[in-house]
Amino acid sequence: MNYEFLQVLWFILIAVLWAGYLTLEGFDFGVGMLLEWLPKNNKERRLALNTIGPHWDGNEVWLLTAGGATFAAFPEWYATMFSGFYLALFVILVFLILRICAIEWRGKISDPAWVARWDWIHTISAWIPSILWGVAFANLVQGMQVEVRESRTWELIPADQVGPETLATAVHVMPGGFAGFFSLLSVFTILGGVVTASLFVTHGAIFLALKTEGDLQRRAMNLAKPAALVTTVVTAVWAIWAQLAYSSQPLSWIPLILTALALVAVVLTTRMEREGWAFIANAVAAIGAVAFIFTAMAPNVMKSAIDPAYSLTLWDASSSEKTLPVMTVVALTLVPVVLVYVAWTYWVFRKRLSVDHIPDENAGLPMAEAVH
Repeated sequence: MNYEFLQVLWFILIAVLWAGYLTLEGFDFGVGMLLEWLPKNNKERRLALNTIGPHWDGNEVWLLTAGGATFAAFPEWYATMFSGFYLALFVILVFLILRICAIEWRGKISDPAWVARWDWIHTISAWIPSILWGVAFANLVQGMQVEVRESRTWELIPADQVGPETLATAVHVMPGGFAGFFSLLSVFTILGGVVTASLFVTHGAIFLALKTEGDLQRRAMNLAKPAALVTTVVTAVWAIWAQLAYSSQPLSWIPLILTALALVAVVLTTRMEREGWAFIANAVAAIGAVAFIFTAMAPNVMKSAIDPAYSLTLWDASSSEKTLPVMTVVALTLVPVVLVYVAWTYWVFRKRLSVDHIPDENAGLPMAEAVH
């Protein structure tokens, strides 16, 4: 296999993994973001949680796979990104763990205060990562404080001296700690966080409308209508800004236009209360957004806002010529199996749920027994 072809292929495969994560985990986040606002009582909250119950932990595997694939296929991208995004990713990880605890521990004790506390933790733990993912991806488009330093002396290499020879003994670095975290924040990147948050809220509302019956289903559909419109407007502003100000790729207009058409379809299908088509259109919009981000930043994987010469390209960041072919064979063998399994799980749990399926009494021990 041609080495350059494999480098591009794995860049695309990592984009596919992120698209899968944001599309599937997006409605999990959306349901969590709405947990304290849309359901009116404990039974409806349990119903909302039951809609994502069979899927949320499997959907998180897409994140682990995306990180693992980046580490294996583009180790320098992984090292530079995870060091520069360290604090932001640490915050995301903490809230992902809290979200897991909220889902798993909520029903262990039947005390209302215990349940309410974990529901609020779940809601907050869904909002924070949803915003920070958007901030992180917007930075990949905008560019970050990436520079090149000599690995042994840690001296900054002048931009006009960066080349294949210097990169052989140099590393791409970003500022860490609080300085690095706040360097990721700008009006553009914060707007990117608003985009992902609004997209996930819409996705979660449509998913609840698709998976439930009764009053919760109607409220979810009514919420999805204005949410879809807000998402379309916010995404349009951010995407056009990104394309005109930060993208050097004319090809990125293609996923941008496809995403715009998908978002318009979401607005129309929610107005017609066709939640199935609305969910598909919103998923296409999420996939298109990831495609736009990766196309806009290519061939860079870490774009430098200091000087283009400091940017880390996929050609410089990839693994060896022996590693990528082995990874490709493994991926082509196992990925279809995983996709079939994922599709099967969604088919098995395809039916709608209602509050009639929820027992009146909470499961779990009384607080007094749990304490003792």
